[in-house]
Amino acid sequence: MSKGKILLVGFGPGSAEHMTFRAREAIEESDVVIGYSTYIKLVKDLLVGKKVIRKGMTEETDRAVEAYEHAKQGLTVALISSGDIGVYGMAGPSYEVLFQAGWKPGDDIEVEVVPGSTALSSCAALVGSPLTHDFCSISLSDLLTPWPTIARRLNAVAAADFVIALYNPKSGRRRQQIVEAQRIFLKYRSPDTPVAIVKSAYRKAERIELTTLETMAEYDIGMLTTVLIGNSSTFIKEGLMVTPRGYANKYEGITGNVKEGEQRGRSLSLGLDGWKAGIKQAVEAGEDIEKLASNFDLSIEEIFLASNIENVYSDVAKGLERLKLVITEFGLMKTGQIQMPINPQDIEISPSQISLKKDLITAQIDVDTISNIWFLDQSVWLLNIDGKAMMSFHK
Repeated sequence: MSKGKILLVGFGPGSAEHMTFRAREAIEESDVVIGYSTYIKLVKDLLVGKKVIRKGMTEETDRAVEAYEHAKQGLTVALISSGDIGVYGMAGPSYEVLFQAGWKPGDDIEVEVVPGSTALSSCAALVGSPLTHDFCSISLSDLLTPWPTIARRLNAVAAADFVIALYNPKSGRRRQQIVEAQRIFLKYRSPDTPVAIVKSAYRKAERIELTTLETMAEYDIGMLTTVLIGNSSTFIKEGLMVTPRGYANKYEGITGNVKEGEQRGRSLSLGLDGWKAGIKQAVEAGEDIEKLASNFDLSIEEIFLASNIENVYSDVAKGLERLKLVITEFGLMKTGQIQMPINPQDIEISPSQISLKKDLITAQIDVDTISNIWFLDQSVWLLNIDGKAMMSFHK
């Protein structure tokens, strides 16, 4: 018996001119083609003389099992999907079925994933360039994912100012998910944020509408629709939705001179190294840690990690009066080049002072000198002593 083969084929948006050469070739070389009925119709001109198996919208696992069963018989099977089969497509369920059956690479069934242009890139191309900067995609389908998980992801990306592509935004039964997504985004984004609603990209029923976050839920949206929500810099001009790449942060105009403090081909002054240097300088100057964290919308822990200030005193035995800075991260006390684990039994707390006794080090800290306590997690907390010295230990 000849070796079976499963071709997981993403054929793009559905138009022949946007199908890759390999996708067309994979379908043509197959003995059996399996897919959702709508996908089968989109490639019907390639199916002459082949066994065709049509499946419904919620029968993804059945499609994967059918592909495996036919491949076991030595047949070449094309399991097809519009867009990219690895993006909300059949590649994942197919591998799950294969692994459950005990399959591994090199066995009698060969598996190939054929990528295609996914919906977010196809829809973006039709409306301009909304994905030029950081973006992500979230499916609003709660058929397999709990809504609290979806809502948590929506909140995170909305707050982080990502451009977002919403897949599966609405169906006949799921009508409120898009409204909830809109509500969540309006907590963080301007009502005027540009939104593109694209249905059936590059197909006969294609429809494109540009609107705003405030009104997007009023439009005709369904399972064949992808919703693109811009970030704080996205704009619409001349009927095109564009998200700037960020050149204005470094240059005076697109082809202008480099701004003061910036360098061509180098990270921004607020890139990682520059930002860390600025944080370190601010902490050494005694700036308020909580205010710094708030300014950058980061946790206090991130500010401490960014400052990366080492203790400058070398003679540990001379005591706390020369201790300018003690940083302890997650149970380790750093003093110069010395790094020691701190355990709860090393700490004694009284109403007037906190005592640390560890090997050759004894330190007493008057409670009155502690201006702030920051909780990093359930086991670690930091003390701000006189606005300078820091000590943290397990509670």
